[in-house]
Amino acid sequence: MTAKFITLEGIDGAGKSTHLAWLEQFIRKRGIEVIVTREPGGTPLGESLREILLHQSMHPETEALLMFAARREHLDKKILPALKSGTWVISDRFSDASYAYQGGGKGIPKEKLTNLELWAQGDFQPDLTLLFDVPIEVGIARVKLASKPDKFESEKQAFFQHVRDAYVERAMLYPNRFRVVDSSQSVAIIQERLREILLETCF
Repeated sequence: MTAKFITLEGIDGAGKSTHLAWLEQFIRKRGIEVIVTREPGGTPLGESLREILLHQSMHPETEALLMFAARREHLDKKILPALKSGTWVISDRFSDASYAYQGGGKGIPKEKLTNLELWAQGDFQPDLTLLFDVPIEVGIARVKLASKPDKFESEKQAFFQHVRDAYVERAMLYPNRFRVVDSSQSVAIIQERLREILLETCF
């Protein structure tokens, strides 16, 4: 079986992180090697850039450039070698997040993001993208429980609405790759939905 690249997306507070371990375990139980990673991050350089990106103010275009720089390194050092060796990869965010946050949230034109995407990753895309979707009020309420919110988590409600709208637009644009998960439901219901999606798309 060809190794799969699965990405998790959604606004802050959508619940992605809650289900990462479950997804990893579900795949491992089927006798498949899998690694879990994140963006920005995933490599020593990426993790250094993550600290800068999440906590320092900068021009939106600088932010986008650094995001894709970290992504290029992530692909080269971790994602592509793992897939080539037959290991599945689950990533907490990938390039759709740039369209949502730097595009929808910060207003960078899609054309600029597309050029960066093509430069950094060519035509490489995830095999499956799980979009954890919640009303922004729910996401914001969950984020407020965080002890030290980063600069994105500290944004205004309008920002999160733009991010969510951009994600929904991406899901409609790429229906074969995206699966939208109602993340306002109970953990048990969400995990049953994830099980159905994985069996339908990956096995």
